[in-house]
Amino acid sequence: MMKFPRLSSKSGRIPSFLLGLCTAFLTSLPAHSAEKIFFVYPPLNLSIRTNSLEQYAQQGKINSDLGFYFQFTTPEQQAAFKEALTKRIDLDPVVISRFFNTNIGEDILTRIGKGITIHGGRNGKYAIRAAFVQAAMAPDGFTLLNVLKKLPTDMQIQGEYVLGFAQEAQKIVLATETLITEFSQLTAEEAATDPRVDYAQLPDLRKAGPYQVNKQVWNLTDPSRNRSLYADIYIPQSLPAGRIPVIVFSHGLASRPEDYRTGLERLASYGFLIAAPQHPGSDSIWAKETLAGYHKDAFDLDEFINRPKDISFILDELERRNATEFQNRLDLQKVGIGGHSFGGYTALAIAGAEIDFDHLQQDCDRLYSGLNIALLLECQALKLPRKNYNFRDNRVQAVFAANPVNRGIFGQKGLAKIAIPTLLGSGSYDPATPPALEQASSFTWLTTPQKYWAMVEGQAHVNFSELDAGLTQSLESLEHLTLPSQTLITSYATAIEIPFFQLYINKNEQFRPYLQSAYAEYLSQGEEFKLDFISQASSGKLAKIIEDFKRKHF
Repeated sequence: MMKFPRLSSKSGRIPSFLLGLCTAFLTSLPAHSAEKIFFVYPPLNLSIRTNSLEQYAQQGKINSDLGFYFQFTTPEQQAAFKEALTKRIDLDPVVISRFFNTNIGEDILTRIGKGITIHGGRNGKYAIRAAFVQAAMAPDGFTLLNVLKKLPTDMQIQGEYVLGFAQEAQKIVLATETLITEFSQLTAEEAATDPRVDYAQLPDLRKAGPYQVNKQVWNLTDPSRNRSLYADIYIPQSLPAGRIPVIVFSHGLASRPEDYRTGLERLASYGFLIAAPQHPGSDSIWAKETLAGYHKDAFDLDEFINRPKDISFILDELERRNATEFQNRLDLQKVGIGGHSFGGYTALAIAGAEIDFDHLQQDCDRLYSGLNIALLLECQALKLPRKNYNFRDNRVQAVFAANPVNRGIFGQKGLAKIAIPTLLGSGSYDPATPPALEQASSFTWLTTPQKYWAMVEGQAHVNFSELDAGLTQSLESLEHLTLPSQTLITSYATAIEIPFFQLYINKNEQFRPYLQSAYAEYLSQGEEFKLDFISQASSGKLAKIIEDFKRKHF
């Protein structure tokens, strides 16, 4: 049985961070007033008046109604409860309504509605949606107290379900803390056996490369799909004679190719031509149109198919232009593919991973599967026709998937189809594609012997420098939340990506020493947030850690 090490103070930030992010996520998505809220925990059926909660929140008064419950709590818990009742979040009721009318929004409501039901146990999702919207419209803004007051009087909180939900959430927090600790230990173990390298004497890959970069924007149409898109093309200048390596990059859900400009320019400065296509059915334009009421879905269902096809299309376009614009210098038979989040799914799919509908159905049907935000996206693929989808493009010879959406939709069988070098990237604070849920098992399931996994401590899925000011301000208001700078994250990422693609696309053995745990430890010197890095050598140990954790906690 695995012994769990004592966690550092840094890992102690994780529970409040994940709880805060999940709360922010649920409340930023998208009757008559309740007099009582009923708590059902068979054989008990209890209730509390909403005016008791209101008196406590506004005056600090604990009447006999609320006092019955408070006898089981500490003063610290009571103070935290009071703050939770009154904490205001400025939300647009129209946006909330529109989000919860999307398929993913309704899925979230349905899952919440299992725990907050209409009298008789019926799912309370529609009443919850109405309460959220009306609370956002209240003069004093969206607060938990206002949500409770706007629920119908016969709403019931199903104690057994809610308690199970809370216990499952704690298991995920513990799994995340355990993974971070064990991942760091595996990094140290590998580093101790790595060949000794004086990295201070090698080129510093955190810095820009030797080539200036010119950016072009291509507006393209694929007539076979009647699909128009643009692509950002980063072209290194004044390259010496020879073949030019190519990397294609797939952006995440509700984002744009240009959101990744800093990292892509850095890659291009080392001599790679980078092509970053737009995915029109799942980009920032689609997201804005959805919140404006133009789409029912948070993304076009066909994006599971169109995204990988966009990659093959852009490679075809590069082949068409190779002779006239690049003097046939582009090496399009050994291409690298990168992707972030939904783009991680895209990259793994084009690398050979196949959708496993049976595995996905099983994951989506689990009682508390909604705790994994990435799975809510993946579950939408169950609406696709159930057939074999093979998006493998043999021109792609190495894949880097950052914070990838992948575990549920591919499963072990689907990921085993990948036979090329693979690098996974994760963030320890990632609430959207949590590493313990989305990448840990996936790494062990990869059968390619040339596999690596890098994790940035504190990275939280998105580039915060690209967020709108309102969301940034909301996240910064979370207590005990400290995140690494985007500059540090980018320097870590490019310092690993560059040697990975140099080795497996350019076949340049001089970069192999960089793909070691010892290099990650070198990069982490003096940094509060470390880079951890493991290879195939740690896969068996990680698989045992995962199985031991499951056996003890599930």
